[in-house]
Order: sequence, then structure tokens, then C-alpha cells
Amino acid sequence: MVDDSMMMRRLVKDIISASPEIEVVGDANNGKVALEKTESLKPDVVLLDIEMPVMTGLEFLAAIKGKNLAKVIVLSSLTQEDSDTTKEVLELGAHGVIAKPAGAVSLDLRQKRGHELVKTIEKVAAS
Repeated sequence: MVDDSMMMRRLVKDIISASPEIEVVGDANNGKVALEKTESLKPDVVLLDIEMPVMTGLEFLAAIKGKNLAKVIVLSSLTQEDSDTTKEVLELGAHGVIAKPAGAVSLDLRQKRGHELVKTIEKVAAS
């Protein structure tokens, strides 16, 4: 899980750790740390935010493109359906895109997005 928000990393980790099929092996607060951890930990899937300091998610995707290090699912508020950012991350090799809900979210929406996230991770990891 790569996100500059510690709260978001913790929330996503709690959501996906509920699945017995998924093991969280590490997290990072920017793309540079994520690149180092991806090379050393060799995860099947990386969940990636876009806007981060030091190295953005787009820069991370460009750095790993063609290296077959891990499959990447982008989890960002910038990736609303049909956005230019969504098109760009897919062109850079992302295997999936899930939009973070903006602002305060209800428990129902959080659970729905959590279920969607778990299913996407399982599908991408199996492909």
C-alpha cells in the first residue's frame, strides 16, 4: 500500500487484511520508498496513490514499466471514470483503477469500496 496519508494506509490495510487471501507485506509513504520495497519484498500487487511527495504514483509506474516487478492497482481520488489520469495510469501499465471516495463517506460506501478493492486485488493477483 503506497499513500502519503498514514490514515489512508491504515484504513486500506485494515480493509484488505480481513480477506484470508491477501497478506499485506509492506507499505510506503511515497513512490521512491515503494520502488525500493517493491524490489526487495516482491509483492504480487501494489496499491498505489497518485499524488505523493518525492516520487508520484505516475513516476513510480514509469519506473517499473516493463520490469515485471508487481501488478499495480491505482487507488486515487484523481482516477474518476474516464479522467485523463485514469487513461495515463493504464497506459503506464496499471492493472486496475479504483477511485477513492472524496470527502466524508458513509460506512455503507466504505464497506462497498472495501469489498470492491478486495475483489480487484484477488482478480489482479490471480491474472
